[in-house]
Amino acid sequence: MAHLSQAQLLLSRRFLPFFCTQSLGAFNDNVFKNALIVMIAFRLATAEANFLINLAAGLFILPFFLFSATAGQVADKLDKSTLIRRIKAAEIGIALLGTGALYSGNNYLCLSVLFLLGVQSAFFGPVKYAILPQHLRKAELVSGNALVEMGTFVSILTGTIVGGLLAGFTGAGESGLLWISAVILVTAVTGYLVSRAIPKAAPPAPDLKINFNPVTQTARILKEAAKKPSVFYAIIGISWFWLLGAAYLTQIPSLTRNVLGGSESLVTLLLCCFTIGVAIGSLLCGKLSGGRVELGLVPIGAAGLTIVGILLASATGSYQPPAEATVAAFWGTDGALGILVNLTLIGIFGGFFIVPLYSMMQERSDPEIRARIIAVNNVLNALFMVVAAVLGIVFLNLLQATIPQFFLIIALMNAAVAIFVFNRVPEFAMRLLIWLLSHTMYRVKHQGLETIPAEGPAIIACNHVSYVDALLLAGAVRRPIRFIMYKPIYEIPVLHFIFKTSRAIPICSRQQDPEGYARAFEEIEQGLKDGDLLCIFPEGQLTKDGELQPFKAGIEKILQRTPVPVIPMALRGLWGSFFSHKDGHAFSTLPRRFWSRVSVVAGQPLEASAVELEKLQEQVLGLRGEHR
Repeated sequence: MAHLSQAQLLLSRRFLPFFCTQSLGAFNDNVFKNALIVMIAFRLATAEANFLINLAAGLFILPFFLFSATAGQVADKLDKSTLIRRIKAAEIGIALLGTGALYSGNNYLCLSVLFLLGVQSAFFGPVKYAILPQHLRKAELVSGNALVEMGTFVSILTGTIVGGLLAGFTGAGESGLLWISAVILVTAVTGYLVSRAIPKAAPPAPDLKINFNPVTQTARILKEAAKKPSVFYAIIGISWFWLLGAAYLTQIPSLTRNVLGGSESLVTLLLCCFTIGVAIGSLLCGKLSGGRVELGLVPIGAAGLTIVGILLASATGSYQPPAEATVAAFWGTDGALGILVNLTLIGIFGGFFIVPLYSMMQERSDPEIRARIIAVNNVLNALFMVVAAVLGIVFLNLLQATIPQFFLIIALMNAAVAIFVFNRVPEFAMRLLIWLLSHTMYRVKHQGLETIPAEGPAIIACNHVSYVDALLLAGAVRRPIRFIMYKPIYEIPVLHFIFKTSRAIPICSRQQDPEGYARAFEEIEQGLKDGDLLCIFPEGQLTKDGELQPFKAGIEKILQRTPVPVIPMALRGLWGSFFSHKDGHAFSTLPRRFWSRVSVVAGQPLEASAVELEKLQEQVLGLRGEHR
């Protein structure tokens, strides 16, 4: 079924009420938090203000450590739409308490309300991401996450700005407090009313017994996540992004005052650049992903974060501040545009980095524990944000580094973390190569791929035209494919890394390697018993004249040992490409074709008993047609 565009998805009944609910919640949290921080900063002596501001930041993060594990269990146990309504109803009560606290003038009472908002956010977090896979199709998951990330960052920025502006009115009397109270109350009530339109989302584990110990529960779910390295390292990558974001955003006020020589207005401008960048990057990621979780964009995001981070460090390090502390004066100086562009690009590449990771974590987590996995992710996100603060203290205070030097350090740290994660999960690099190939040399169209079973064992039988056939098939089919391929092709440098990563099964003739031949058939049989989707090129070699070669008996032998459905497929348009044998051996000339039209076409599945070599070959030839 075709997936909806981002605009259509945003307006759909399955998504819009949830999107508005979570955006209003993020906005409200930041209105109250920033208004409180600004009032503290301008009403109290510096020493007391610094203490209370840092205490406020800690109190808002603390609930994520204390309650996320419990929140994840509750989200798996209860209907998520019902739980969201209860959380939003609690927000109305917290908003009323906040109004009373603001009018009382008691800072510690206000901080208590901020802690309660943190508790509410901790319980909303697991529901926020666990509900998406229940309401969205797989093809819509990336777009849904992209919209959620865009909405969240825009709401955070808007709430921060509105909170700061409203706090500025409080110096003129109680009218400022009235406006703050009205905004948080109206937003809370609106959020609750909108949440009532969220469709039901049945609990995956209604009989779950809740473990209220956050330490043991977090450790247990981390062990479960570690059983799937892709999920575990997605969590590490997401948490690293929050560390990186916190490191940049925390230093922006000091960067503005001490390096750029600007005012509070410039702080807002820099925050806008970063936030708008994340929103753009998230939406672009949804567009470029083509309705699938495109992990190839994660390395692009990681590389961009490092390169642009280094450029930002250089731009800020060489910047000469103007005499006046105004946005207009900043705009007129050399290097100002570069700083703004670099901050925006960091946000854009951050969107490329974070959206596929969230989507992969949701898609590959077992539904029964998905909310608990997300809860553990929230705990680690909070922990990494604390680490960001510690790194800032260590480098800026203890080691006396400048802010530009600190930006350079975290950019280089990002490269090290990315290399570590990609080494642990080579699938990221593999998907990057596939994405680059399918977005530079080829324009790939798909036809009939819905006939491929979503789960269970099956074999794809396809014509063999070029050395990149496997990559194009892997990029087109949503399920992971294990390729049965000629051993010399399997061992080609660079491609060998990709094929090994995708657990390809190398095979050669019995005469060349009897033991390897037998071992390959054992691995094929075991893979089908495990429910894998396998792909075989029955010709046994690349075509040398563009025509379909006679199919060999290997596929019949496989089906005799393990009868499974066979899906005939064909590749069109690859003959004559740089990777084919037309006009000599492949790779013998420079590439002459870019953006060539290539099609991946699938036919109806065949029962194992109905598979005959000649008929299978005819079907593949029919799917390919005259377009070689």
